[in-house]
Amino acid sequence: MNNIYENCALQINKIELELKRLNVWSSEPIAEEKFNNMGAFGSKTMAFTEWLQFVLIPKVQAIIENKGLFPQKSNTATFAFREFDGWDEAKPLVDLLRGFDELFNVK
Repeated sequence: MNNIYENCALQINKIELELKRLNVWSSEPIAEEKFNNMGAFGSKTMAFTEWLQFVLIPKVQAIIENKGLFPQKSNTATFAFREFDGWDEAKPLVDLLRGFDELFNVK
């Protein structure tokens, strides 16, 4: 059975690929000031897709690399569901984020 680090790495890779498929992956870094007081999911200063690319993915990759501690709970899919309401092409991304959340939200 795969461990949490392997499962998480697989899920994060799928999320990155989906962001690229949706053409919302940026080849350029975002402005540093967007990281200041960004709020939950970056909602105050950046698009949710930017938050996924520039905050979530790098943080998760660092946790995996350092065998650090993951959060006890994740709600990215809930936020994504609201954020992408009406954008049917984003459903696979929401599903991937739900799978990511399920890695941590053990009942």
